[in-house]
Amino acid sequence: MNEQTQKPRLLKRVGNWIRQHHTASFAIGGATLILVASLVTLALLYQKPVELPAQVIPPKPKPQPVVYYSPLTGEVVASQAATLQPVTAIMIENSPDARPQSGLKQAGVVFEAIAEGGITRFLTLHQQDKPQLIGPVRSLRMYYVDWLAPFNASVAHVGGSYKALAEIRSGKYRDIDQFFNGSYYWRASDRYAPHNVYTSFAKLDALNKAKGYTQSKFTGFTRTDGKPSSKPNATKLTINFNSYSSLYNTSYTYDKAHNRYNRYLAGAPHVDREKGQITPTVVIALKVTESTVLEDGYRESINALGNGQAVIFQNGTAQTVNWHKASKSTQLTFTSGGKEVPLVRGQTWIAAVPNGRGSVSWQ
Repeated sequence: MNEQTQKPRLLKRVGNWIRQHHTASFAIGGATLILVASLVTLALLYQKPVELPAQVIPPKPKPQPVVYYSPLTGEVVASQAATLQPVTAIMIENSPDARPQSGLKQAGVVFEAIAEGGITRFLTLHQQDKPQLIGPVRSLRMYYVDWLAPFNASVAHVGGSYKALAEIRSGKYRDIDQFFNGSYYWRASDRYAPHNVYTSFAKLDALNKAKGYTQSKFTGFTRTDGKPSSKPNATKLTINFNSYSSLYNTSYTYDKAHNRYNRYLAGAPHVDREKGQITPTVVIALKVTESTVLEDGYRESINALGNGQAVIFQNGTAQTVNWHKASKSTQLTFTSGGKEVPLVRGQTWIAAVPNGRGSVSWQ
């Protein structure tokens, strides 16, 4: 017998019992009422309880995946370990006999400045990208040491000026000079000296590991996501380093589809021999004070510390800002109206343009 048929029968029994005993004496009426009340209560309790709606428990939000960014370029990397990879700086030549160079396109940050006689030279910084042919490698200058110091980087070079070598060999830096680590470099047969010293990250990684340079902890540039401007004001730009030679002057055209700049050197596309035309995401014209000093002969000198003006080209726009670098160990920063200006993620190319000799223009 099921629950639905039991309930009516029980209630019917209670009613019959009341009718059969309604003539009972009044003396026992109180007990009768108590009994009847008990039976009614029992009948009511026997009914199926009312089911309340189940409590709705909202699902727990899914944990958001952790995103890691390269401190060098601001680009997404696979893991926290990738953010701590050692940074390696490399001095790359830019005389006509050194072109086309190898490894420039894959650098995260590039500093470009006059090294001697109006000839520019590059300091490239690498962390995630590791080209297997890099060069020609050349000598170091003091102001490049100032720029590389905040990146906790080892520096690959072939000798250098007197002051640069005194500083880099002071024990405060990760020096991997070719003079003392010759087996990690080689001379190419298709170039003539001194334009033929090359290396690779297979060799540089091994050298860094042998010296215990297994991590780099540093503060890079402040970064942001990029998006082409709806009102671009700088799609063609020219950066000249001196007025008496066009061999080292550069220009860029903005590629809106990829939100980057195609680089030109001496009027022709500037190409990496293995990877093609160089295309930085950010181009910065850093206006600096330049002079000639007597060290081991007359040397170019650039004041990389202090502050000055700069023009940042990104997203198809030009923004005039102030640059600041308080000491060798502090990072170069850019501000406008007292607020730091973030740089778009990707390769950043910084050109040190001498005040008075160089020029910057755009349209």
